[in-house]
Amino acid sequence: MFSTLTSFVSLAFLARTSFAAIGPVADLTIADADVAPDGYTRTAALAGGSVVGVAITGNKGDNFQINVVNDLNNSNILQSTSIHWHGLFQAGTNWADGPAFVNQCPIAKGNSFVYDFTAVDQAGTFWYHSHLSTQYCDGVRGPLVIYDPDDPYADLYDVDDESTIITLADWYHSYAKDLTFPTSDSTLINGLGRWSDDPTADLAVITVESGKRYRFRLINISCDPNFVFAIQNHNMTVIEVDSVNHEPYVVDQIQIFAGQRYSFILTADQPEDNYWIQANPNAGTTDFADGINSAILRYSNAAAEEPAAATLTSVLALNETDLVPLENPGAPGEAVAGGVDLAINLAFAFDLTTFTFTINGVSYASPTVPVLLQILSGAQDATDLLPGGSVFSLPANSVIELSMPSLGVAGGPHPFHLHGHTFDVVRSAGSDTYNYENPVRRDVVSLGAAGDNVTVRFTTDNPGPWFLHCHIDWHLEAGFAVVFAEDTAEWNSSIVPSEAWSQLCPIYDALSDSDL
Repeated sequence: MFSTLTSFVSLAFLARTSFAAIGPVADLTIADADVAPDGYTRTAALAGGSVVGVAITGNKGDNFQINVVNDLNNSNILQSTSIHWHGLFQAGTNWADGPAFVNQCPIAKGNSFVYDFTAVDQAGTFWYHSHLSTQYCDGVRGPLVIYDPDDPYADLYDVDDESTIITLADWYHSYAKDLTFPTSDSTLINGLGRWSDDPTADLAVITVESGKRYRFRLINISCDPNFVFAIQNHNMTVIEVDSVNHEPYVVDQIQIFAGQRYSFILTADQPEDNYWIQANPNAGTTDFADGINSAILRYSNAAAEEPAAATLTSVLALNETDLVPLENPGAPGEAVAGGVDLAINLAFAFDLTTFTFTINGVSYASPTVPVLLQILSGAQDATDLLPGGSVFSLPANSVIELSMPSLGVAGGPHPFHLHGHTFDVVRSAGSDTYNYENPVRRDVVSLGAAGDNVTVRFTTDNPGPWFLHCHIDWHLEAGFAVVFAEDTAEWNSSIVPSEAWSQLCPIYDALSDSDL
């Protein structure tokens, strides 16, 4: 009896505990543990000991030195790992960006590796996750927040700390290695949720004090679904999009895609009570029966109980085309379609014979030698880089325009993420208008539905190989990606990996198949 009770308490602790933040210099241990965040017990891979990985924090301009310690040791889960710091430009430290076989070889189990990078002129809401196959779907993911001591919006809120981070995640009862294009079993908000077959687990509770103003940092850390997010009876003033400050924009509902982030200010100005926080996924079990896809906003003097069932109606849903950058708005290039140095059209498709995605006729398959290492080892030209057909050469100091017609490709809407940059979305999903004057600036964009032609622009000011991929991890695994080889002539002089980085591949290549 005692051992059973101890096991139950341990599972609840791992699922529910919000550990103190670490960083900017810290160890981050990746290890297996049994958890039951939605009431169903499974072994997961955890970052820092909790279902939502420990928060990593620092200040603008800080040097981060995160020593990732790989203690994975369960053959049901990939036992190697690599960590991507989503949204960080990694200027000069492309080797620390994290994607396996693009920027590095994975970290073998029983080993560690220090990611050493500086948040040069960046602040805001980021996150980190495994970038090896579909491993982050087994749990290796967590928030990363870089605070700005000179935040232009500091006067608009009273509270901004680990307690105001909100993560939305999909959760699977099977191991990622065993899944192909699955739907999730439950939604976790801050690491807790309910499984529709047994909706009795505890829900996450976010506590506020009446009269205070909170900067909440909303992060979609899912492997697949987008969520329609709302807080009962409360408006949200959006001030940040994917780590970029934007003009204040009042909404009552946010559709947030995998990889995206929003900061919003919420004023606790309603009667002291309990209110539903809802995150409806576009796939899996939807709606809110028995408290699924939900958490609770609780005023400090309210009773510890769930709100009555309620249907939330939106009248101020977020529209991406209404988001305007606060600083230096305006897309680079000329204010006409194709008014750039290099315009690239990406043709997307799904091959029903191989069940793979293709971009311009090619399905991405990871090379055995990381793309960065290929150049550092002597490859002379981007055309020599592997995987063939999936590496696009980009010239230095040029304005690039990417046109990405959705074509209604299976499994959409697809959220596309560009590493190493933010981009200006000159044409958004659901719109046929081009905005060059003040378009939203972000690093993940939804491609929308058939008939959409999402178009983005950015400037090549950051040499290195940078991944562009669908952030539905099952789709990335099925080849929905390309690599941009940006300014290859500068890689050897501007990218100087650590000595430990050069040892990753020999160690990984020596592993037996059972230890991968």
